Amino acid sequence: MSLPTYETLELAREDGGILRVWLNRPQKRNALNTLALDEIADCYGRLQREWDVRVVVLGGRGISFCGGADRKDPPASARTRRSSNASERERRWAAQIGRRACSAIADCEAITIARVHGHAVGGGLALALCCDFRVAAADTVFHVPEVDLGIPLLWGATPKLIYEVGAARAREIILACDRFDGVTAERWNVIHRCVLPAELDAATDKLAKQMAAKPEIAVHMAKTQLRGYARGAVLGDATEADADLMLEASRVGVARESFRLPE
Repeated sequence: MSLPTYETLELAREDGGILRVWLNRPQKRNALNTLALDEIADCYGRLQREWDVRVVVLGGRGISFCGGADRKDPPASARTRRSSNASERERRWAAQIGRRACSAIADCEAITIARVHGHAVGGGLALALCCDFRVAAADTVFHVPEVDLGIPLLWGATPKLIYEVGAARAREIILACDRFDGVTAERWNVIHRCVLPAELDAATDKLAKQMAAKPEIAVHMAKTQLRGYARGAVLGDATEADADLMLEASRVGVARESFRLPE
């Protein structure tokens, strides 16, 4: 595989069919803007035909996995929704930019692992939820602030969260907007494994190598089978409505423009 070059992502191949994808905006806590989301969608879309890649590990450079949407350079959906020159179709397409990135990760044919540390906020947690496995440091701050910001949780994350943690817990996470740590995230099934910060790399590497060493076709068939059951049971096509929910939130004028991460 010839690795493409991205502005917001760093890719690194390892032995055994493992590929590292790093969110690489450390000065912004890897906050997601239009370019970052477009590059995530492109990267994971390309991996559909990279047969030598068996495991993809998504991590974040710097002090955080991902701080959510970039409030100073918001995704195109925020600007396009306010543009009087944009057509309704264009605004709806722009509002789906995060969903396309998440769908590319969820549709990846390789096993996907999220290596989570620092912060996993809003859209950052949505990216992690799309991975097959999530390993996080115990001191990671998880936060879904969307309702407090005046918008629904988008990018297909709501049905995914319901499927992973159950409806009652998803309701609490989404509506209460409380922060929780990696220990709680593991107890709630938001993540699969919680480890000490110093052990995060070792735990992620162990899982990646374990998955890469298994019979390739059996792993692929099992993954696609599990994905099919999940979509049939809960996920369906509900994410297609996300664009309309975001546009409606903008029309009624309740969405807030800024969100400050905890120090």
